[in-house]
Amino acid sequence: MSEGTVESLATRAGRLFALYRAGDETQMGELVKILTPILWHTARASRLDAAATEDVLQTVWLTLIRKADTIAEPLAVLQWMVVSTKREAWRVARAQTKVRPEDLETTGTLTADSGESVEDTVLRATRDHRLWQHVEGLPERCRELLRVIAFADRPDYAELAKALGMPQGSIGPTRGRCLAKLRLALAADPSWETR
Repeated sequence: MSEGTVESLATRAGRLFALYRAGDETQMGELVKILTPILWHTARASRLDAAATEDVLQTVWLTLIRKADTIAEPLAVLQWMVVSTKREAWRVARAQTKVRPEDLETTGTLTADSGESVEDTVLRATRDHRLWQHVEGLPERCRELLRVIAFADRPDYAELAKALGMPQGSIGPTRGRCLAKLRLALAADPSWETR
């Protein structure tokens, strides 16, 4: 990779996975770190609660470790993980007798050492909860796309297109339309305050 070139998420995941398969087991920890946010939101799109989502991710990661040698192309690991997460989440969601769509995730976690006052933490958590409620009100395609893009540092549109089953050229325009719908929904919500 030349200086100044930013490595895409798919390329980075493929590189880490190839190193893991070559015997450097420490690379799996880095792979888990970079892919878990995307996989978390992919699973949550099936309206699983936090505990079920954790179970889904654990199952998918263990499956990857067991089947590591069956993935012919390391660069396909991101797509493989997203598709596997979707399938496992759908399986778990169908098996659950009670789905709780009100159990929405916030983007932050409460920690005692965050340096944030309790009031600011509560306000941020409330704002984040409200934002995700509005995301839940968007069409399924928008919810899926925004969840994945929101937690990728530099999304690789080619890999996202494969993983989400969308034409690559439609991701940017679809993202723009989805964000416009979200902005309109937030603007119409009197409880939403911009800061």
